[in-house]
Amino acid sequence: MALPSTFSAAKFEPIFLKSSSSSSSQFPSRTLHTAFLPHNRRTFLRRGVVRCDAQPSDASVAPNNATSLSPLEQLKTSAADRYTKERNSIIVIGLSVHTAPVEMREKLAIPEAEWPRAIAELCSLNHIEEAAVLSTCNRMEIYVLAVSQHRGIKEVMEWMSKTSSVPVSELSQHQFLLYNNDVTQHLFEVSAGLDSLVLGEGQILAQVKQVVKVGQGVNGFGRNISGLFKHAITVGKRVRTETNIASGAVSVSSAAVELAFMKLPEASLDNARMLVIGAGKMGKLVIKHLVAKGCKKMVVVNRTEERVAAIREELKDIEIIYKPLSEMLTCAGEADVVFTSTASETPLFLKGHVKDLPPASQDVGGHRFFIDISVPRNVGSCVSDLECVRVYNVDDLKEVVAANKEDRLRKAMEAQTIIAEESKQFEAWRDSLETVPTIKKLRAYAERIRLAELERCLSKMGDDIPKKTRRAVDDLSRGIVNKLLHGPMQHLRCDGNDNRTLSETLENMHALNRMFNLETEISVLEQKIRAKVEQNQK
Repeated sequence: MALPSTFSAAKFEPIFLKSSSSSSSQFPSRTLHTAFLPHNRRTFLRRGVVRCDAQPSDASVAPNNATSLSPLEQLKTSAADRYTKERNSIIVIGLSVHTAPVEMREKLAIPEAEWPRAIAELCSLNHIEEAAVLSTCNRMEIYVLAVSQHRGIKEVMEWMSKTSSVPVSELSQHQFLLYNNDVTQHLFEVSAGLDSLVLGEGQILAQVKQVVKVGQGVNGFGRNISGLFKHAITVGKRVRTETNIASGAVSVSSAAVELAFMKLPEASLDNARMLVIGAGKMGKLVIKHLVAKGCKKMVVVNRTEERVAAIREELKDIEIIYKPLSEMLTCAGEADVVFTSTASETPLFLKGHVKDLPPASQDVGGHRFFIDISVPRNVGSCVSDLECVRVYNVDDLKEVVAANKEDRLRKAMEAQTIIAEESKQFEAWRDSLETVPTIKKLRAYAERIRLAELERCLSKMGDDIPKKTRRAVDDLSRGIVNKLLHGPMQHLRCDGNDNRTLSETLENMHALNRMFNLETEISVLEQKIRAKVEQNQK
């Protein structure tokens, strides 16, 4: 069914934009906020379902329809329309380095160990079926499959507010909100490193992979959301292979080291005393980039020595001194530059800890530098009040990133072609899921008729029918049914391999549902919602 040209995609304009219209059209996901308005209340199309604002022409039709239906029938029709004729929406609600400062992001950060719990809590909400959490130093994003778009958004916003103790009104100033195709585009850009502070950085792909790894076996990390993340991994790999966007790219860790060397006096670069707190993935990268800058000696503070020993074994020519966390303050007092990259949910350094430390070396101007790339932050904001201290966090890395961004922006345009192609493939796969229930119900309906007629035929043929004859009749009935179903099944497919549009496929699906009476008065999804409501009321 062809749609009029007046229909537009389910896009909303942000009230506030952080950049010019030209740049926002190139990377729309970086300028979106939660305050959205429809384009002049115009009609729009969402996932093949036409949704319209009330028009004068509709007013004359509505009363006639209403008078022909009883109140009970109208209620049932409303429920069916809401839960069976509309497709579930994939939604992302989140904050990133482009929309929110680190002070806000750290309040909503969810440790990896808590992701399964968060998924379970999100899926216990009345209108949420599936969920995933992507929480890094640069972003905190919640991906959900919502039965009802607006109710689902409201529930997730309230959950985020409750878990972070940040009012919804305050969250709305920094959040972005995307639906369906825009979610696909956004996550693919994220996985490809196009939405990162450091364009083309590779660590985000590993973090997307971790979402899938943690989500395996977790109820709520369902087919739609897991399929989206798995496809995003494919996109991330393909973009890096075919565009070389990561060649020469800096990571958050390398940018942190670069920032430190930019701030240190040039004369002190060879003898500045380096301290790295945390020997995880980020800490290890910091150490490697320090070595690349010519550092031959550094102190590493970590909870255990095992990881530090492994790094020392890998970098045999470098003097790496291990110290336990209990000696962290002492080590900080002996360092000129302190890098922090731990998963601690509370600050490791507060004003009271730092003010009593011995002064930094005069070789570095008497200032001690804290380069904090952790979210939540390891260094409290109050520390920057001290005159003898300079504190930098992940938001301060933009100064380094701007230096080599132009070349990778050109490569990013090449990546967008790949992302557009892969987005089409993913949406075609998701479209194909739309007709699965109808296909199953139609096959089951035909099978019931086949078995009933087969039994009637065999009973007329008597009890002494040879097995070979019985099997031949059974095969004959299956063949007839399969050939009759072949045409309808072909018209229920929408996998991107033919010219059939989603709207045509959905029209065929609804027609088959009506012809064979396959629809029910109350959908399975509505039953699930009622069950959730009843459970929450207990």
